[in-house]
Amino acid sequence: MGNISINRVPLQTTIRQPITSSQVASQKQSFLQHLHEASVSTELKISKHANQRLQERNIYISEAEWKIVSDKVSEARSKGVNDSLVLMDQAALIVSAKNATVITAMNRTEAKDQLFTNIDGTIVLN
Repeated sequence: MGNISINRVPLQTTIRQPITSSQVASQKQSFLQHLHEASVSTELKISKHANQRLQERNIYISEAEWKIVSDKVSEARSKGVNDSLVLMDQAALIVSAKNATVITAMNRTEAKDQLFTNIDGTIVLN
């Protein structure tokens, strides 16, 4: 067998500098900034199917109404909602809050006698 030599390595202690309150504040600010950016409302996408349903059923939703729907879906997502039913005066929308996508749409009168499943949140708008 070969010669094996063992050398002792001196133990070096690491001295940490105490964290200052300004460093803590900047870390909190950084976290809050990332949290805010993650929760900022994203514009809703409309699936091909939902777009087709909106056209077939002559449902018109103004830009201002879309903005409100988008904001509310974003709020629902921040509260843990994945799939929501959005009830408006003229329409009912099924929206994936998780993906910020309108899945389907129907007239409010058509939605009157429907059973909606796999929905974990409802948004009622007037």
